Amino acid sequence: MDVLELYRKTGALLEGHFLLRSGRHSPVFLQSAALLQHPLYAEAVGEAIARKFEDERIDFVIGPAIGGVVLSFVTARAAGARALFAEKTPEGGMTIRAGLEVNEGERFLAVEDVVTTGASLRRAIEAARARGAVPVGAAAIIDRSAGPVAFGVPFHALASVQVPSYEPEACPLCRAGVPLEEV
Repeated sequence: MDVLELYRKTGALLEGHFLLRSGRHSPVFLQSAALLQHPLYAEAVGEAIARKFEDERIDFVIGPAIGGVVLSFVTARAAGARALFAEKTPEGGMTIRAGLEVNEGERFLAVEDVVTTGASLRRAIEAARARGAVPVGAAAIIDRSAGPVAFGVPFHALASVQVPSYEPEACPLCRAGVPLEEV
C-alpha cells in the first residue's frame, strides 16, 4: 500500500504555510482526517499497522484525541482489541476518560496519524501507563520527524517523509511573509 498516494488521492497532502499541533511551522501539512474519512482507506491503514504488531498480544489500542481516535478504532478492530483515546488535560498532559476500561497489566499499542516530535503519542502512552497498562509498541501512519523519535517501545510508521518544520522564530516562510494557516 502506498500511503502517500492515498494522502494525494484524498486531498490530504496540503502545501502552503501551516502551524502544526507541535507549535512548529511547515510548508506541508498531512490532513489525515481527509484520508480517514474514507472507511475503506481507514481500514486499510489500520490493518497495515496491526500487521506490524501481529506477534504481540494487544488488549487495547490508544491514540491521542483527536487525530488518533479513528486510527485507534480501525487498528484495534484489525488487532481484535479495544479502542481507547487519550484527551488533553488543562495541565498539558493527557488522561483517559472515566468509563474507558484499562486494567492493570493490560498490553497496549499506541497510535498516531502523523508523528513530528512524538509529544502527543508519548503523552497518550503515559496516560495508559498511569492506569497500570504496559506498552508493547507505537505506530503512526506517517513519520515526519526527520530523526529518531523514542517511545521506549518498538515504533513503526507506514511511511516516512522528509518535510521541513521550523520553530516559529526561525521560520523562513514567516520571514517571506507567507500567510500562516492554523490546521
